[in-house]
Amino acid sequence: MEYFDTFVSILGSAIRLSIPLLFTALAGLFSERAGIFDIGLEGKMLASAFAAACVAYWTGNAWAGLGAGILVSIIFSLLHGFASITNRGNQIVSGVALNFIAAGLTIVLGTAWFNQGGRTGQVPPEGRFSGIILPGADMMHDVPIIGPLYANVISGNNILTYIAFLMVPISWWVLYRTRFGLRLRAVGENPGAVDTAGVSVVWLRYRALIVTGFLAGFAGTYLSIAQSAAFINNMSAGKGYIALAALIFAKWKPVPVMFACLLFGFLDAFANFMQGKSLPMIGEVPVQIFQALPYILTCVLLAGFIGVARPPKAGGVAYTKER
Repeated sequence: MEYFDTFVSILGSAIRLSIPLLFTALAGLFSERAGIFDIGLEGKMLASAFAAACVAYWTGNAWAGLGAGILVSIIFSLLHGFASITNRGNQIVSGVALNFIAAGLTIVLGTAWFNQGGRTGQVPPEGRFSGIILPGADMMHDVPIIGPLYANVISGNNILTYIAFLMVPISWWVLYRTRFGLRLRAVGENPGAVDTAGVSVVWLRYRALIVTGFLAGFAGTYLSIAQSAAFINNMSAGKGYIALAALIFAKWKPVPVMFACLLFGFLDAFANFMQGKSLPMIGEVPVQIFQALPYILTCVLLAGFIGVARPPKAGGVAYTKER
């Protein structure tokens, strides 16, 4: 039973750690399906985390913080669209530039406003998204197997966690069951055909980037006022790149994206659990090895060990309207 309790604890932690990855990977799913490669997901997450923490700190309102995080993330998405869609610039360079802007701007503004080396002030409890105890969690706690899973894994998470998993079927429905989703996938494969049908490629791609900014805003907000109680310098710590790896691993499909993010979250949770632990016949292993596991898996996946992952055919290519 002790091993099961340990597994439940790691699983609960894995879900909490996978949420920012899930939001960000779904965000990248919309932009890349529309043919816009978005390396700037890391920057959007970082900028929205900073904005959410600042507004939540000043107002004491978590929802106001979420709104600020989403707004800033959408602004970054529009900047990316202006550079890569309107001006037909290189999408990779534009995304990397946004990452640098977010990393530098959050430090400068954080130091100027809070004088704590780029860190914001501690967000008050009313300015954070706290855990929600679902009905019957206390009564089911002692029920074998099902009870601990319900009480410690399903129950007790904040509302953004449930929204993240709800976004998976919503994203699937939007992409595969709506006119917008059909056109979005088409513009990522053959924008010329979409243009010939009388649909604006530019406006469609901008709308995809707005959805990307919306979802990335949730990811940043989760980092600063749900998982933590303040913004910390570079707190995204490469999660945007890991989310991109999960997106490629899942071959740009919503449900596999969820499982890929859970896998990365599980590795992160396992690394936290193994701190100070010893392995049989080996002894204590440096914790840095376990902390590196998600990044090692990222390299392995991107090296092509998952089979052929074909991105949208028009991905990364600026569209020029035929005369």
